[in-house]
Amino acid sequence: MKKRYWLFLLAGLLLSACQSAKARITIVDGEHIYSLETAERLPARLLADAKVSLGSDDRIIYLGSSVSPNTPLPSAGSYTLTIRRAVTVTIDTPGGAKSVRTSARSVGEALQEAGFSLHASDRIDPPAGVPLTGPLTIEYEPATELVVSVDGAQVKVRSAASSVGQALTDAGLPLVGLDYSRPDASAPIPVDGQIRVVRAMESVTLTEKSIPFGVRTEPSADLELDQQALIQGGQAGLAIVRMRTRTEDGQQVSQKTEGESQVRPPQDRILGYGTKVVIRTTVVDGVTIQYYRALRLMTTSYSPCRSASPDGRCLYGTSSGLPVQQGTVAMVYSWYLAFGFDRLYIPGYGYATVGDVGAGCPPAAACPNIHYWVDLAWTDAAYQPMAGWTTVYFLTPVPQNLVYILP
Repeated sequence: MKKRYWLFLLAGLLLSACQSAKARITIVDGEHIYSLETAERLPARLLADAKVSLGSDDRIIYLGSSVSPNTPLPSAGSYTLTIRRAVTVTIDTPGGAKSVRTSARSVGEALQEAGFSLHASDRIDPPAGVPLTGPLTIEYEPATELVVSVDGAQVKVRSAASSVGQALTDAGLPLVGLDYSRPDASAPIPVDGQIRVVRAMESVTLTEKSIPFGVRTEPSADLELDQQALIQGGQAGLAIVRMRTRTEDGQQVSQKTEGESQVRPPQDRILGYGTKVVIRTTVVDGVTIQYYRALRLMTTSYSPCRSASPDGRCLYGTSSGLPVQQGTVAMVYSWYLAFGFDRLYIPGYGYATVGDVGAGCPPAAACPNIHYWVDLAWTDAAYQPMAGWTTVYFLTPVPQNLVYILP
C-alpha cells in the first residue's frame, strides 16, 4: 500500500515539473506574429513548431542580438524572437558595384559584413545608421589618406571628397579669405595625397608722400637787368598713397600702389628776373662809355696760329666772317646767338664785337660757369695773353631783341 502511494506522488511531481518548464514564445516575422507555449528552448525547433522557415541569410534576433538557430536560449519565463529576413543590397563603389544578400540591421552593418572597413570620413549614402528595411543601393566611397601642409605643420587626414577644397573643409581646414591651395581647390584629390594650404593676406596702408615744388621765373619791372629776387617761396605738396601689401604664409610676396590722392598741391618757388634797363656812364682806361649791362667774365686770348686746327692749319676765319684780330671776341655758342655783333668794351683790350664761337671757359680757369667767358682775338704778331676775371661792358644802344635771361 505504501509503495503505491510513493509512486503516485513521484508521478505527480514529474508532471508538475514538466508543466512549470513551459514558457510563452512569441515569434515576429514581419507582419506575422506566432505564439507558442512550450518547454522547447532550441530556436530551430521553435521555428519548426511555428511552421516558420528560415533562409540561409536570414537571422534570429533575441534581446537585440543575433542568436544561432542551434544554440538553446537562456532560461527565461517568456521569449520574443524576431526574424530578420535577408534583402538584396547593391553596393556601388569607385571600383564597381556588387550585390549581396544580408539581414543586417543597418547600412553600416551591411557594409562591414560585406568586407568593407569603415572610417568616419568615408562617404556612405544612405548614411551608415539608416536601417535596412528592404532592397537598397548603397553608394560607398572609402576615404583617402591625405597629408595637408598648413601653418608650418603637416596634418594627416582622411577624406572621401571629390575635390581638394571639399577635402579641406571636411578636415576642418577650410580656405578662408584669400587662402589658396596647391593643387587648386577645384582640382580632384591628388594621387600622391599631398595638399598644401597657403595662408594669404592683404593689407592696405596709407602713407604720406611729399610732392616736390617747382621753380619758375617771372619778369619783374622793379628789378634791374641781370638781377634776381625771390617773389614767392616754394612749398612741397602732400599726397596720400594707398599701398596694398600681400603676404603668403607670413612672407611678403608683393606690394603695389593702388592710388594716390593729393591733399595739398605744391606751391612753386618764383624767382623774379629784372627787366628794367638802366643806362650808365663810366670812364674805363680813360675812355667814357655808356653801357646797359656789365658782367664779370673770365678772359682768355687766341690768334690764328695759336688756335690751329687738328691738322696744324692756322685759322684765320671766324663764325661771323670777321677777321681774327683785335676787336673780335668769341663766346660760347648760346651766348654768340644772344649777343652776336653786339658791341662791348673790355678793360685792357678796348672796343670789341662778338663775332666768333669758342669752346667756353677752360677747366684750368676754374670757372663757376662755362658760359661766363670771353676769348679775345689777336693777330699772331700782336698777340697778348690776357687771362683773368674782368668786367665786360655791353654798350649802348640797347638791342631791340634784348636778352633778359642769360643763356
